[in-house]
Amino acid sequence: MTEARTDIPELHSDKSFIVTWLFAWLLGIFGADRFYLGKVGTGILKLITFGGLGVWALIDVILVLAGAQKDKHGRTLMGYKEHKKIAWIVTGAVIVLSIVMGAVNGANGATGNVATAPVVQDQPAADPVKDDAAPAEAPAEAPPAEAPAEAPKAETPTVNSWADDTFGTFAPVTETGTGDNIVSLPAGATAGIVTATHTGSSNFSMSILDASNASTGELLVNTIGDYSGTTIYGINAFGEGKTIQITADGAWKLNIAPISSAPALASSGAGDAVYLYDGDAAKLAASHDGDGNFVVMEETGEAFSMGLLVNEIGAYSGTVPLSAGPSVIAVQADGNWTLDVK
Repeated sequence: MTEARTDIPELHSDKSFIVTWLFAWLLGIFGADRFYLGKVGTGILKLITFGGLGVWALIDVILVLAGAQKDKHGRTLMGYKEHKKIAWIVTGAVIVLSIVMGAVNGANGATGNVATAPVVQDQPAADPVKDDAAPAEAPAEAPPAEAPAEAPKAETPTVNSWADDTFGTFAPVTETGTGDNIVSLPAGATAGIVTATHTGSSNFSMSILDASNASTGELLVNTIGDYSGTTIYGINAFGEGKTIQITADGAWKLNIAPISSAPALASSGAGDAVYLYDGDAAKLAASHDGDGNFVVMEETGEAFSMGLLVNEIGAYSGTVPLSAGPSVIAVQADGNWTLDVK
């Protein structure tokens, strides 16, 4: 009788633990780790839900670090035993550093300007009268005290100056053309807004490319026929954008401007738009009557800020939490919408 072998080595996947860990950590909300492991179905679901609004993405990072994540054939990831320790250390160090930076920023924000009370010096006591018989001299009249000069008032930062400090600024640029083209982005800023119009009957799209002409993952517009709206670039990008690739069959016009030029948040509108918000944390009641994608995003400039408030298809009505400003709010819609801050 042939004895069963007990020394069969564990089957390892050809998928790297390090690559899976980095994908889950850095691009987890887009399902990159699951696509890499061959799990296309759950990868698509994770992509369209933005990693389950971050919760699913966090769970997958933990599964990868714990060695519980397998490839689509159920095999252990290659290099897990050799690299798991360094992966845990790096992940823990980044989390601790993020907590420390958040605490420091919070402490700096809470520290106000403390006015120092002026020190009043004691006036020397008058000398006693040495000779009782001598007539007392009338005290000389003191000159009138001058009113203290008013301290210059500190300028209160505005949401527009916050936008310039956070994202940079540049002189607005207007470009026009017909058909496919590539337009350079202005230098001096990491992000900006693009107001575009298109007159045509076929596909019109705008996407951001980096210096090597690779996509930064930003598809600003992708529609059929005429278009008019304002979109934002440089917020959720995989790289630094250098140009806009335009696909069109008709005439188009672009106005590229700094984020600080965006108007204050409007209560209603139609189509794509970008606004600035400078209010307190509140509830945001939103509605949409279109048939396509309806997305509302808030960017505060803080690290690890998700900011995806609404991501639905078709008609929508609901209330979501809104962070305190200053912030920039981008709306993607194909119909009429309302935004009511409560």
